[in-house]
Amino acid sequence: MTKPGRPGARKNKKGPAAGTGGNGRKSLEGRGPTPKATDRSWHVAGKRKAAQERLDAAKSKHGRGGRDGSGGSDQSAGARRTPRRKTDDGELVTGRNSVVEALRAKIPATALYTAARIEFDDRVKEALSLATKRGIPVLEIMRPEMDRMSGVDSVHQGIALAVPAYEYAHPLEILDKAISRGQKPLLVALDGVTDPRNLGAIVRSAAAFGAQGVIVPQRRSVGMTASAWKTSAGAAARVPVAMASNLTQTLKALKERGVFVLGLDGGGDTALPGLSFADGPMVLVVGSEGKGLSRLVTENCDAIVSIPITSDTESLNAGIAVSVALYEVAKLRA
Repeated sequence: MTKPGRPGARKNKKGPAAGTGGNGRKSLEGRGPTPKATDRSWHVAGKRKAAQERLDAAKSKHGRGGRDGSGGSDQSAGARRTPRRKTDDGELVTGRNSVVEALRAKIPATALYTAARIEFDDRVKEALSLATKRGIPVLEIMRPEMDRMSGVDSVHQGIALAVPAYEYAHPLEILDKAISRGQKPLLVALDGVTDPRNLGAIVRSAAAFGAQGVIVPQRRSVGMTASAWKTSAGAAARVPVAMASNLTQTLKALKERGVFVLGLDGGGDTALPGLSFADGPMVLVVGSEGKGLSRLVTENCDAIVSIPITSDTESLNAGIAVSVALYEVAKLRA
């Protein structure tokens, strides 16, 4: 009678089996911790990270101020010509009222996003109708994706409108175009104006009183946002906005081309009514409501003009001041 062996025991009359020498150790250790989604090249997050790295590398190579990476100012009268440039990023208009108003104002748009299972009301229906009539693609996405696109501080209400980056002109390009058309050049330049509604109102006034363009500096200034587009009431589609890498150098370049630089400031020594030099090429420069014109811009103005107002009123809004000045210039030119 044989004795029962241990469960799983194997009889080996020739002695213990030879070992593997540790060759199977790696298979026993496993594959280690799972890599992050951003570290997996085939994952959506990994692809997004790689694309961002390529974008950052391109920006560091070419710089913010132009293709040569200098980011410097317009130099001399030539004020280096560059093609029309776009802002670095587009804009996302969120919220049902804002989206409908933007579509009514015919702001350029590339896509209308709606969240899955959105509650339809009159505003959503109107937004879909306007987008369809204009041929704007309507894309349905999941609500978490819309949360990510619009940001944590945005209340999107399940709808968002993608507005492309604005394509700016070059200041001297606007001047040359006006001269080639036989027009008396009349431009408006903004110095430190940061409210997009002021920019939109100025663009609208420029269109109303015959100005050929508006110039904004690249730094410390408002750009052509969706809010500026909306305030312009369609005038932004007719009056180009140019971007100056350095406003002071751009004004010097315009002066060398025979343009009279007229600063608009409450402390000016020349009264606006009856300007004697309104007939010639002119650029009207307006500063911010709080600080006015900067020192360097003031030094490069040929004259500083003030609008007579009552002593009870401290100052005028930048948009209103430009409207009054442009009206006076247009009246004198007529």
